[in-house]
Amino acid sequence: MGLHEKLSKCTADRDVTSYLDLLHEDFTVVFHKSGKSFNKKEWASLVTGILENEKFVQESSRLVYENDEILVDHSFMSYPDNSREAVMLIAMIKNGKIVKMETGATTLD
Repeated sequence: MGLHEKLSKCTADRDVTSYLDLLHEDFTVVFHKSGKSFNKKEWASLVTGILENEKFVQESSRLVYENDEILVDHSFMSYPDNSREAVMLIAMIKNGKIVKMETGATTLD
């Protein structure tokens, strides 16, 4: 099972522990839209809240590309405020885990 498949399964199952196990200890995430970045500890707190909220829905996730160094995913997401976005996720991989993740989002009407 590839990293994309594991990440998608954790998200669908709302399995925070397994999700966090996919992240490297030096992990950082950067949101293109806001420019904010978070380390693994900060992201763990945020992603726990996201996955616990049933109004956060990954409608679909499509693998664009994956190898031992990079993962590219395109998803459609729905949020608690009833907004929707198309999200491009780029993840850099180190030792089989995600070490850096960046997202870019386009609001959908």
